[in-house]
Amino acid sequence: MTGLRERKKEQTRRHIAENARRLFSERGFERVTIAEVAQAADVAVQTVFNYFPTKEDLVYWRLTSFEEDLLAAVRERGPGVSAIEAFQTFLLAQEGLLGKHDPEARAELTSFTRMIIESPALLGRERQIFAGYTAALARLLAEETGVPADDVRPHVAAAAMVGVHRALIDYSRARIAAGDLGPRLTRDIRAQAGRAFALLAGELGDYARMPT
Repeated sequence: MTGLRERKKEQTRRHIAENARRLFSERGFERVTIAEVAQAADVAVQTVFNYFPTKEDLVYWRLTSFEEDLLAAVRERGPGVSAIEAFQTFLLAQEGLLGKHDPEARAELTSFTRMIIESPALLGRERQIFAGYTAALARLLAEETGVPADDVRPHVAAAAMVGVHRALIDYSRARIAAGDLGPRLTRDIRAQAGRAFALLAGELGDYARMPT
């Protein structure tokens, strides 16, 4: 019963979020109200808030699990693997809608991307989310390297790694918003990622490397 209840909750959460995403993409994030999202999803306004405490969470609701997966990838890396190598491997495995090449998926990705970059509220919330990623990763690195929480080194390393992620998102969004989609974009993003991580490897390549 617990499993069934959780599956139904997840279905409801996804249903609400998909309707919100459609409305936001069509009309813009700021122009859609929570009441309109509730009406489109055929649920009560309070139900929306039960699943999504803020309006921005309707867009970024999956990022909690992304943070958990990211930290797990770094924490559970194998012997001889450094923190930045584990971070790079995890990041390059993420494709999302970029991995889909049908016209409908491309149109969805383009409208969704434009919706985000045109919304100060969403961009502000995104900065908060990435700051949370950075702080959580810094805590993990401090624990692994046995340094105090206020030591700057794990914070610098975490900021550098998350900074690559943010830079790649900005790069890909600019290309997507300009209509530059397709397999070449995926290749270019991976190439940019390779250059970025190579730039960091000189200083961070051996940082927090797991013992063999």
